[in-house]
Amino acid sequence: MTESLKRVLNVLVAAVLLSLTAPAAHASSQPSLADGFGLTQVTSAVSSAPTNTDTNFVITVKSAEVHGEQNIRIILPSDYAANPGKRYPVLYFLHGSPDDPSMPFYGNAALTGTSSMITVVPDGGSRGWYANWLNQNTAAGAANWENFHINQVIPFIDANLRTIPTKQARAIAGISMGGFGAFHYAQRRPDLFSQVGSLSGDLELGANQMAMRLVVVASLTNAGGALCASTSGTVCTGDDYAPGVDSDALFGTPYPVFNADWRWNRADPVANAAKLRGMGIHIYIGNGDGGKYDVREWWLESGSAHMKAELDSLGIPVHYENYGDGATWGAYCKGGGHEAGCWYQDLLDLMPRLQSNLTPAA
Repeated sequence: MTESLKRVLNVLVAAVLLSLTAPAAHASSQPSLADGFGLTQVTSAVSSAPTNTDTNFVITVKSAEVHGEQNIRIILPSDYAANPGKRYPVLYFLHGSPDDPSMPFYGNAALTGTSSMITVVPDGGSRGWYANWLNQNTAAGAANWENFHINQVIPFIDANLRTIPTKQARAIAGISMGGFGAFHYAQRRPDLFSQVGSLSGDLELGANQMAMRLVVVASLTNAGGALCASTSGTVCTGDDYAPGVDSDALFGTPYPVFNADWRWNRADPVANAAKLRGMGIHIYIGNGDGGKYDVREWWLESGSAHMKAELDSLGIPVHYENYGDGATWGAYCKGGGHEAGCWYQDLLDLMPRLQSNLTPAA
């Protein structure tokens, strides 16, 4: 027997022995998702991270509607793989600024604590503001966030996962910038959502809330630490909002001169409160201990209060939780601030409310 033949035989014997003694590989039950609706999946460090599981994982996509690669976190019910004939309602949960769905997620335990609902956390950019920007030719590139979420992500999810693709089985909620996004999308497309929620959301962009308008502008122009006043609680750096773009890129000029700010008013959730009629509405807000602990939440409290007042005047029911300094809102809600501990408690209250009002899984 030649030496080369001996080597071949040794390799074959080793392979057979390995197959007999090695433990069987884990067969993933993570669903395979097909490209479509303008979304193309790409491999990234996030989408291939070992922290992904069969029921909580991130995919990365590219779209012509928004510049660059976008992450989408998908959280499946625990019984998703075991019940291949079962369909589920869906919560679209919108993150704050400058967060990303792939980050260690505040409230993750509260979002994953359900076996009756799919949760999707789509990328909204560090300062995308869940809208189609007026100016698509800035250094930030394409920024049609509304088109990305409404025309691409939602049908992509319905086509690839066992959803119940109806308004009665679809909810949208978000934190901070995402709270604005949730109300903005619910008001723009009330045919898609039956439940809407805001956790410390930016719910007022009218002229009487110039402070919030200027925070949005600060995020656009990358104006240093001032823009952190409306973030989701993450510590900002000088790179989170780069490259800086024109202050008018999102909705045009924010200044109410000769009614030139009409696009801001058109996007103002308080001004469009009537469009939420017939929807389940949930608002959670603190006051940062009157601003002494957290001035960000104190600013946002007035917008949430104005939204409630407008809904009340229209006779539209709303579940409204103003937990003030957070003293009675769970052990983790320090000072009623703009931070993860308060949102965790918000989600513990919100998730069962959504589940009880959405079409049940079946």
